[in-house]
Amino acid sequence: MLASEKIGQILRTPADVLRRADSALTAVSGKVGVLDKIVEDNESTIRTRLDALGLGRNVYASEVYDSLISRIESDDHKLFDALGDPSLKSAVDWQKVLDAAKQAAGSPRGFFLKKEKAKELILNQPPENVMNVLGYASASEMLANENIFEVFAALRFVEGNDWLNKVFFKQYECLTAADFEERPVEAIALPDRWLKPSEGFINKKYHNISHLKEMGLVFSLPLHLLISGELLRNFSLILHYFNEINFYSAIFKDYAADADFAGKMIVLLKGETAESRSAFQGGNWLILPRYLAKDDENDTRLFTPHVSPEAFHWEKAERMIAAMGMNIWQIDFSFWSNLNWVGDMFWDNSRGEKLVSFNLVDTVMSLVKEREMIKYLYHHQEALWNKIIIEHFGEHRVEEVASNNLINGWFDITQIIK
Repeated sequence: MLASEKIGQILRTPADVLRRADSALTAVSGKVGVLDKIVEDNESTIRTRLDALGLGRNVYASEVYDSLISRIESDDHKLFDALGDPSLKSAVDWQKVLDAAKQAAGSPRGFFLKKEKAKELILNQPPENVMNVLGYASASEMLANENIFEVFAALRFVEGNDWLNKVFFKQYECLTAADFEERPVEAIALPDRWLKPSEGFINKKYHNISHLKEMGLVFSLPLHLLISGELLRNFSLILHYFNEINFYSAIFKDYAADADFAGKMIVLLKGETAESRSAFQGGNWLILPRYLAKDDENDTRLFTPHVSPEAFHWEKAERMIAAMGMNIWQIDFSFWSNLNWVGDMFWDNSRGEKLVSFNLVDTVMSLVKEREMIKYLYHHQEALWNKIIIEHFGEHRVEEVASNNLINGWFDITQIIK
């Protein structure tokens, strides 16, 4: 099987699309045989990991999946031990997890909305549902007694989307760069009083971790973890959000002198994507700032050459886990290093071939949702798209060009060498 056919099988993309994309990349980078190298590296990495799991290469998909799940469960227990075996039944426990993740992320700083400006927005448009939960008759009384970061976080899961988008967030149209400042990223665990109000939000998101890019905030909602693997998933997600906030903060700062600062910031916060460009045009690559497969696994943009900033954030998160494991806890999490883009087809007993992702996030998400028979693959597939262009130009440069062109939703690959 040709490399373009092999990778196309994994990405559910016609081989011709990949051949044209690779040819255009080669014309700019001068590198040949990249798809062949990716297939070879994928096979070599899979064999190494199967050996580590005590498996041979000719195994069924279910055996590989079960072994990866067992490894996740084992590493999840190690993480529990490293964090002092937190019960995760209180905000105190969750704060310990957040603080450890913040340490792993290097206690990042960024360009965020000033706290006084955030309070002003609350006073201008008081969030009545949040005030009712907290028992306040006025926004001024609430702000005098409550943490502005907790109040802002609560907006996302207590107030309805209609009010948020049509009323509260309309104020963002008047924001300027002067309303932002440099400060550390905040990481807070919301107390149990938010347990009931956040139930719907958690059920929709499938996790209890979220973030606010413009506020530079990562927060946890009250949730008792009951399924093996959830701590490792949440710890990874927290680190992912630190990286995502850092990525967007740098873009906000770059637009500080732009006359349309507010308009561009709003587009970025909404995660808007370019309209479908189903026909690959020369050297144009899309930039997809969110995982479209979560909403529609057959979105045509998924089969067009594209870069996924999300995959960059996850890659960095897994490096942080491995680094903290070795440097702080003396635990080896390196099994999961450089696996984001790795996966292959394995025989599924008598039912033909089935794609198995070796991606940490796909595996741990599959474990957490195992009772519902949900298998995750899209984190791996998006990382593989990144891998194709990274092999030509390097990770740092590709991420830089994606960041510079995120507002447009696409870029011409000739920009990479300028």
